[in-house]
Amino acid sequence: MNPADSWAFFDKVYCISIDERTDRRAEARRQFAAVGLLKLVEFVIVKRHAVDREQGIYQSHITCLQKGLAAGAEHILIFEDDVIFKGFKASRLQDACRFLNNSPKWNMLFLGCIVRRSRGTRQKSVVKINYRCLAHAYGINRRFAAELVRKPWQGIAFDDFLGQITKEFYAVYPMFSFQGDFRSDNQTHKVDKLRRMLGGLTFIQRSNEFYQRWRIWLIVSHVAIIMLLVYLLY
Repeated sequence: MNPADSWAFFDKVYCISIDERTDRRAEARRQFAAVGLLKLVEFVIVKRHAVDREQGIYQSHITCLQKGLAAGAEHILIFEDDVIFKGFKASRLQDACRFLNNSPKWNMLFLGCIVRRSRGTRQKSVVKINYRCLAHAYGINRRFAAELVRKPWQGIAFDDFLGQITKEFYAVYPMFSFQGDFRSDNQTHKVDKLRRMLGGLTFIQRSNEFYQRWRIWLIVSHVAIIMLLVYLLY
């Protein structure tokens, strides 16, 4: 099977990139080539916002949504240029797309993000999520894209804005898209430094996914260990 066929569910694919970040675009092209996306993706080249970088990021995502809507796309796929793919399987993506095709109420499908909560669905390759942050790789349907483009900038970062909605949001399980360890282009330099100290976003995202998936069992096992220690000590 042609690797590009696994992405056929999405009518338009965009990748946001700041004009000066040729390093990121070069790496993004390598990443897209590895998963069959290179010939499908359109780079949306933007200039760094002169005053507020978070506003620039927000507007860049809205621009991609507007482009997809104008092109008549029913399903739009958006990346940021620091995306990397690890553990990609075409069969997992196809299972997720079939799930969406039979779930008319879905709004967004994240290929990688950090969540507050997640729970399984009838499709083992998809989890329903309470989204928290990271918007480097996601799919969105036309109806919800049209809703978002009507929302003006309100001084809230794009992923924080999505985190206030988080209705009918899903994610591929296990996720296979991560943010690379490039220098951050947003204004959260202290947060970026802390992330690196904690092992980088890939490690943090994977740890978050593992914890949310097995949260109940982890809590139960820790309680059991504490109870056993109390019993042995007293």
